[in-house]
Amino acid sequence: MSEKPTASITLADNSQCIEFSTGCPSVLHCLENQKIDVAYQCREGYCGACRATLVSGQVHYNEEPLAFVRDGEILLCCCKPNGNISINLK
Repeated sequence: MSEKPTASITLADNSQCIEFSTGCPSVLHCLENQKIDVAYQCREGYCGACRATLVSGQVHYNEEPLAFVRDGEILLCCCKPNGNISINLK
């Protein structure tokens, strides 16, 4: 059974577009599968090291992150896109 794309993730700084597939646990995991280097520490939403700017679209969190997240920011390790999104990696 193949995983079907459910959304696209556009990297705003270089316009690279990545398909997010069903079964992928997070945006971070999806980016890593595409060999995109992203800073992270915990993968649980505790530290905030994977913080990125959400340029457009919406995400939902697997669990509410414990790290402080400002408006317009997301934690890549514990969220999934809710439709197509555009992000800036920090």
